[in-house]
Amino acid sequence: MSDSPPSLLALARDTVTDPREGARRILALDLPEGVLWQALMAVVAVSVLLTRIGDYMVPTPTDPLLPIFGENPLLIAVVQGGLLVVTVYAVYGIGRFFGGIGSFAGALALTVWLQVIMVLLQVVQTASLLILPPLAGLVGMFGIGLFFYLLSNFVAVLHGFPSAIKTFFMILASMFGIVIGMSILMSLLGITFGGALSDV
Repeated sequence: MSDSPPSLLALARDTVTDPREGARRILALDLPEGVLWQALMAVVAVSVLLTRIGDYMVPTPTDPLLPIFGENPLLIAVVQGGLLVVTVYAVYGIGRFFGGIGSFAGALALTVWLQVIMVLLQVVQTASLLILPPLAGLVGMFGIGLFFYLLSNFVAVLHGFPSAIKTFFMILASMFGIVIGMSILMSLLGITFGGALSDV
């Protein structure tokens, strides 16, 4: 057996086929939090770049509700990075609330690794836009399922939960609660902004 470390692609492949073992291998690296935060920023940058490339390859109609996003990649990066930060804290905090034993550094490491795998899949999706455009949609649908499959197993390993299926439903319930909370907050902000605009 070779003592050389596995390549990024090999580790990603092994993680997809056996997410629990993949999560353990990532946690065993025990990377410093500073390195992990840098990796998170790097993977967000790559993801935004791939999104822009995909937009240039297959132009899509601009969303009239969010025109600013299409013209400001930096804003997209900030939003995506913010969502990942929220994910890290949710994976750690909610898991601990339900009796988990995982660390914050572990939650950060697994969130970054999950995003790395999603970016690799995004590369496949972008390439498929050139080769067979309809395949890109299927890759995207596969990516959604893969995301929840990996996240459920990652959280289960991180916090010592025995069942990935139960963890999956816990994730869905948590996401529902977060979305409801954010919707209420956005509604309140909308009322405030609306009131401010009406006074102009």
